[in-house]
This record gives sequence, structure tokens and C-alpha cells, in this order.
Amino acid sequence: MWTQINQAAEEFYSLQLISKGQPNPLKNILNENDLVFILEKLPLDKEETSHVEEPQCEETAISDFSTGENVGPLALPVGRARQLIGLYTMAHNPNMTHLKINQPVTALPPLWVRCDSSDPEGTCWLGAELVTTNHSITGIVLYTVSCKADKNYSVNLEDLKSSHKKRHHLSTVTARGFAQYELFKSTALDDTLAASQTTITLDISWSPVDEILQIPPLSSTATLNIKVESGEPRGPLNHLQRELKFLLVLADGLRTGVTEWPEPLEVKSAVELVQEFLNDLNKLDGFTDSTKKDTETVKHDSAAVDRSIECLFTVRGDLDFAEQLWFKMSGSVISYQDLVKCFTLIIQSLQRGDIQPWLHSESNSLLSKLIHQSYHGAMDSVALSGTVPVKMLLEIGLDKLKKDYISFFIGQELASLNHLEYFITPSVDIQEQVYRVQKLHHILEILVSCMLFIKPQHELLFALTQSCVKYYKQNPLDEQHIFQLPVRPTAVKSLYQSEKPQKWKVEISGGQKKVKTVWQLSDSVPVDHLSFHKPDVSELTLNSSLEERMSFTNLVTCSQVHFK
Repeated sequence: MWTQINQAAEEFYSLQLISKGQPNPLKNILNENDLVFILEKLPLDKEETSHVEEPQCEETAISDFSTGENVGPLALPVGRARQLIGLYTMAHNPNMTHLKINQPVTALPPLWVRCDSSDPEGTCWLGAELVTTNHSITGIVLYTVSCKADKNYSVNLEDLKSSHKKRHHLSTVTARGFAQYELFKSTALDDTLAASQTTITLDISWSPVDEILQIPPLSSTATLNIKVESGEPRGPLNHLQRELKFLLVLADGLRTGVTEWPEPLEVKSAVELVQEFLNDLNKLDGFTDSTKKDTETVKHDSAAVDRSIECLFTVRGDLDFAEQLWFKMSGSVISYQDLVKCFTLIIQSLQRGDIQPWLHSESNSLLSKLIHQSYHGAMDSVALSGTVPVKMLLEIGLDKLKKDYISFFIGQELASLNHLEYFITPSVDIQEQVYRVQKLHHILEILVSCMLFIKPQHELLFALTQSCVKYYKQNPLDEQHIFQLPVRPTAVKSLYQSEKPQKWKVEISGGQKKVKTVWQLSDSVPVDHLSFHKPDVSELTLNSSLEERMSFTNLVTCSQVHFK
């Protein structure tokens, strides 16, 4: 029997095995994350598309594949889906002896079939999951999932409970609630600037549930979900992001031998800026005053980039000579020749004793070593050829950014030097140092996004910092990773109690995990193989309530069949 399903699937349908942890199309409805089969329709060839009939349901439409583009998953007619679920059920039923199926039958993962919502109930999924006892198949649970775009939904919690009791012959049931609030989501500022994929959501669950769309009580369980992509255009870290990008350009050039120089931010050339810097130091004849003067200039320049940074991430007031040099060169160097000329000017000034700049004691760059040697009137000879100039600038950039991050984390009392040692150690090769600094920058982006958009208490920021640090000590850089942080509802009540949820769900059960009724309201389409007529997105605001947006309701019901 299962062979018949397989043969049909090979000819007309696509049967995919979704492993645990892989993106699962059922997650938006059932939080399904285990091993499942997904059965869907294969796209027709271009010459066959002209024979495709229009869907009968006026509210929904199957994805249009007549353009020949990647149209995504396609659904089956509800009647055909029921037939395939029936075949799956019979293939596992040990009582179907007349089918001459070899016993015992191996229990397959649950089967879910995409449906086209063409029936009056708007069925969008049919599912079947086996019930086993001691490795023996004893029954099956059949699921029906409906989805409708309905702004004027009407549902009563007691009616849902009564229906579940009647369907499953129960005297008592429990109701568990779940709500998700979208605290922040990036949007494109214009057509030329794509949005960073930054989202911050709050998931809350509780039991019992008193009414539909109940505001979660303070006794709930809450979790912050944070995904931040570096480069948020509304964030205050654009200047640091630019410096990091230039650092990555140098690191790539050092590794590959080819450097893709970015467009300069300065009007003057790098050589002019460095020469002026050296002249100013020479005229002032003292490293203390000259450093103070240039630091003030750096502060002013950075504030001009984004004044909102002043209260959140201030530019350090202790930039040494090498760091100020990095600030000037990172925005003006456009060629390898620029690097050679700039470092030639610097080394010549040191050799002549024109300048005696000060440095932080923990500086590890080759330039720092030469400066320390110049204090004693004897410097090593450096050949400014090959990768040496690129490495010299990369080293001082690494030193500068590490100190920037240290200043923030320690200044905000979010981490100690011991906690940050993995990210700032100079004991690994320079490419690994750059990679770890990237990780540290991403942690900073996460924290700053939270500080700007949800303004959490310090204890939450501290816990989030520790979570991010622990993750990145053990895992590669991943800007798609969702950091989860358990929080007390009392600490975030101001973020959700007066807001409408992005998703609200109630799950009714009578003690059996697989046997449940689920009703869900959401402001986005929870089914990826159906499209609904909805208003122009431009008419909706970022924080529009569920009543103002198009609303989508899902109802999940099930029936259990006992084989033994």
C-alpha cells in the first residue's frame, strides 16, 4: 500500500522528509519540529500550465506558477489529500489483513499533505501521526488544519472546550495559551537600502486560559527571541561597522593578495591627512597636548556621524597615536601605494625624532614596536613591501577596535576582561583575531539593538551578554542565530500589556499529548502555499494592531482511531 503512495508521489507529487531542526512549514501552526513527511504537488511543465483551472475558492488562490518563476510549494485538492491520508492509514492498520501487507509494519514518520483550501472549511493541511505502544502500532491521530482570512472572526473559548470534550469523550480539559509580540522588526528605509534582518520578539505561554485573546498574566513563562543582522541603518554603530568592514577588507587582502579598496570618506588623500597629522604633532612638540587635540577632533567627527551615540556608545577619550592614525587612514586609503607612502612618512618622522607619540602599553602592532624603539633612538629597519604595509594597518585597526569593545562592555558593566579574553587575545593568528572581533561586534550589535528598541533593565542585558559570550566561544559567527533569553513577565510587562500580539493561540487537550484542538489568530499568513487578498502593505504601520491588519485564523482539530 505504501508502495502505491510512493509511486503516486514520484509521478505527481513531491514527498520530502523534514528532519528535526530543519525549517518546518508546520511550525507556525503546531510548533512541529520533529521528523515528518511533507507531501505536495509538483509544478507543471510550462506547456501544461495553460490547462490549469482557476481555484474555486474566492478568498484564496494557489501560488501562480504560470510565470515560470520559482513559485514555492503547491497544494493538492482536499479530496485527493484525503485519499492519500487514507492510504497511509490503511498501510499501517494491522487489521487490514485482506491487503496482504507484511506484518509487523514499520512505523513511518507522520505524513502531512498540503491542501488547497477548496472545501467550505478552508482545509490547508491534513495530517496523520501513528500511535505506538512498545514499538507496536496501536492507532493513528488524524489532523485537520483550516485557515481563513477573516477580520470579523467569532470564536468562544467555552465552545472550543465543549467541542473538544464531545469529540474525544472527555469530562475535563485544560487550556494553554501562547502569545507572541513583535517588539522590533527592521524595515527598508528606501528602495535602495535593504533592511537588515533584525527581529526582536517576545514569546509568552501560560495556563489556564480564561478567554480568547487574554492578556498573558504575570505568572506566565516568557522568552525574548533576538536575531540581529549587523548594519541596522537606524542603529548608532554605523561608524564602527564601517571600521570593521575596512578591517575585513585588509584581512582578505592579506589572505588572498588582492585588496578591494572601498570608496574614501575623506575629501583629502590619505597621504595629505597623515602629513598634516605629523606636522601638527611636530609643531606642538609634545605628545600629551597633541593627542588631546586630535582626540577632540575624533569626538566631534564621530558625533557628526550620529549624535544619538553619545548617550549609548561614546568615542573613547584616550585614543593613542596609532588609533588616531587608524581613524584617518581607514577613511581615506584607496590603494596599496597610499599605504606605502603613509607608513614611509611615519617611519621617517620617527627616525628623525620629529615626533615622540604615546601609545597604550598593551599595543601589540609592529608600528607600536617601532615607536617604542624610537624612544631610545634605535629602530629596526622595515621593508615596506609585500604584505607588510597591509598587515601594519590591520594590526593597529585590530588594537583600536578591541579597545573600543572593551570600553563598552566594561563601561556598561556587562562583562569583565576575563569574560572577553577569548575575543581579544593576541595569542592566535591575525586572521583568527579578526574573526573573533567580528563575533564581538555582533554581540555589541545585539546589545545595542536591545538597548535602543526595548530598553531592558541592566540585569537582562547582563544575562544576554553572558549568553552571547558563551555561545560565540563555542560556535562560529552566525547572524541568523536566534538568541533566546528567559525573562520574568514583570520585567517586560510594559512591552506587551498595552500591545496587540502578532500571534495568539490556545491549545486545548485532555491529557493526551497528540490529541488536541488549537485555535490561532495571527496577523501574517501562517500557510506558505496559499495567498490571500490583503491590503497594500504601504497602508499598514509597523505597530498596527490585529484589528487594523488582515487577520488570519487557524483551527486544528483531530480524531484518534484505535487499531487495537
